[in-house]
Amino acid sequence: MGRTRKPVVEVRRSQRRRRTVSAYREGERVVVLIPDRFSRAEETEWVARMLARLAAREERVRRTDNELFGRANKLIARYLADRARDVVPASVRWVTNQNGRWGSCTPDDGTIRISHRIQEMPDWVIDYVLLHELAHLVVPSHNAAFWDLVNRYPKAERARGYLEGISAATGLVLADD
Repeated sequence: MGRTRKPVVEVRRSQRRRRTVSAYREGERVVVLIPDRFSRAEETEWVARMLARLAAREERVRRTDNELFGRANKLIARYLADRARDVVPASVRWVTNQNGRWGSCTPDDGTIRISHRIQEMPDWVIDYVLLHELAHLVVPSHNAAFWDLVNRYPKAERARGYLEGISAATGLVLADD
């Protein structure tokens, strides 16, 4: 287990802000917005409080391998029910070594690996990538039969566009497979 690094905190004071305090991530830093009238002691107290709230919120939304496996089973039931006997993943997990792909599947042993890079993306994008990999358990190649399975997902085209946009914006060349 790696140690959690303390984030860089930027405090922004506002004369218009009267009582409310908020915090959000901006890249690697945490921005805390406070009223200008707060004392240094109040600032210190509120920064600590907001860091704790932000950490708690992020912990609630952290995606696990178990959650991913459960999501895969729901997608099978919803979009691949007629092929359920063929779509039996042995494992579905997040990985950090997918640098050129959003996900990958090894049909021979039923393992599916999903890049950690999409963990914070919207659910419908994660579902698309996951369904794409699940479809490989039925059809290993990217032929017409494969795309017929993937396109059962109603947001398939939208998700592909989203992923293409992310690739273009970040300069990463990542593929479906």
